Amino acid sequence: MTNDPTGRALHLLSLLQTHRWWRGAELAERLDVTERTVRRDVDRLRTLGYPVDATTGTDGGYRLAVGAHLPPLVLDDDEAVAVALGLRSAASAAVGGIEDTSLRALAKIEQLLPDRLKRRVSALHSSVVELRWSGPDDDVDPDALSILAVACRDLEEVRFDYRRRDGVLSQRLVEPHQLVTAERRWYLVAFDLRRSDWRTFRVDRLSATKLAGGRFTARQIPGGDAGAFLTASIASIPRNVQAVVTVEAAYARIEPALSMVDHHVVDTATDACVIRISGEEVDHLALSIVRVALEAPVAAVEPAAVADAVVLLTQRLPGRPTPPDR
Repeated sequence: MTNDPTGRALHLLSLLQTHRWWRGAELAERLDVTERTVRRDVDRLRTLGYPVDATTGTDGGYRLAVGAHLPPLVLDDDEAVAVALGLRSAASAAVGGIEDTSLRALAKIEQLLPDRLKRRVSALHSSVVELRWSGPDDDVDPDALSILAVACRDLEEVRFDYRRRDGVLSQRLVEPHQLVTAERRWYLVAFDLRRSDWRTFRVDRLSATKLAGGRFTARQIPGGDAGAFLTASIASIPRNVQAVVTVEAAYARIEPALSMVDHHVVDTATDACVIRISGEEVDHLALSIVRVALEAPVAAVEPAAVADAVVLLTQRLPGRPTPPDR
């Protein structure tokens, strides 16, 4: 039996924070104590402000409920590192208004991290390069994102206004199935009830998002999963912007960087190649070209509008690829 009540209570709290339902006997076995001791430790957590739900009987057990206030959390080393990295990433995310909030939360977390974990977080973060386009039109309303996440989880219908690529606004009633991120954008894969078909929606183009109240039964997403469906959907979008890129490397070297890009090899040689790539917008073409530049020197980009966008994005990556000639 564990004799340290404080250590035992912290261990109990870490188990309850998984938000699964624990039978009393399971907790007693995990903690190497009696079920009576588990009940006393649960009462101790309640006095500290942790809302623990309990049921009695043969199948009785415990679960950490959602409280009105957030008591202190208990994180192990890996969880603390994951939270810190996630907050650093969120500080540059495409979710409107979340940057400052993430930085404030990160400052609080990093103040509490021991030096060994601070070094671990710093090493991991410095080894990751995030290519993000900072266009304000891509920002997502965090409230809308929360509503959609809850609706996907609870299988609840959602209403919203949607602005298409051509600017036309329409009202939608959908069964939301999955949120997916691709590059810097958030997408919703959903079944459109008024069109009786599957659709993908860019979340930054949604407005007036709200739960509709109706429930639904999950459907099988075409293609097997949301990621495959989104990939097929994006591939069907007309490519209205083109650029020609001259790269100082053989095509085989840069081919993996172009795996998700609509492209065609115009000319190739032993140590150089010319690629024509197509995309929906200038900024995302620029992002694709910078990915190529991380693998090999880019000598030139045409037209000038795409080249300028590549230079602007490259300038945000200190010590990274040299901007191409325009």
